[in-house]
Amino acid sequence: MIQVFVFYLFATLVIASGGMTILARNPVHSVLWLILAFFNAAGLMLLLGAEFIALLLIIVYVGAVAVLFLFVVMMLDVDFAALRAGFAKYLPFGTLLALVLLAEIIFAVLAWNTGGVGTKAAPVDPNVPNIQALGTVLYTRYLFIFEAAGLVLLVAMIGAIVLTHRTRSGLRPQKVSDQIRRRPDEATRNVNQPVGQGVEL
Repeated sequence: MIQVFVFYLFATLVIASGGMTILARNPVHSVLWLILAFFNAAGLMLLLGAEFIALLLIIVYVGAVAVLFLFVVMMLDVDFAALRAGFAKYLPFGTLLALVLLAEIIFAVLAWNTGGVGTKAAPVDPNVPNIQALGTVLYTRYLFIFEAAGLVLLVAMIGAIVLTHRTRSGLRPQKVSDQIRRRPDEATRNVNQPVGQGVEL
């Protein structure tokens, strides 16, 4: 009985925080609601016995991705009023997309209840830990897909580094050799400053 109560509690909080992520006017508040949704989703994963995915949600998504979103939103000077100006323009298309997604979820639930989904799944040994079973499937059956995902992330990381270190016009780069060769008498100047007068630069 307590498991059912906790499940509905976490599920309600996930749906409510997900809705507040979209409806919040302040983008910082949206990211905070998103973090709350991740925490409650981790609670649902714990109820399912997927401890690894639950910790992954907290460590990776809350500890890295959501915090990165929060810093980016707080540091960028984005005109969110201009972004919300086209809300009414795209409302019909967004409503249609939401209805399509809702229909897909309903069809998936009905197909699951009929027993046609998951009947051919391989039985899971209860003596095998969750992380071991996940690693076995990931590094055997889905090895090439896993490696391809890592390759895509590597290319994205290299592209970000290249874009960061590209040569830009109008900048004065640091010249370490000139700084090392500089003598102390070239860096400072002794001036007998008269009283009551300003400093000449």
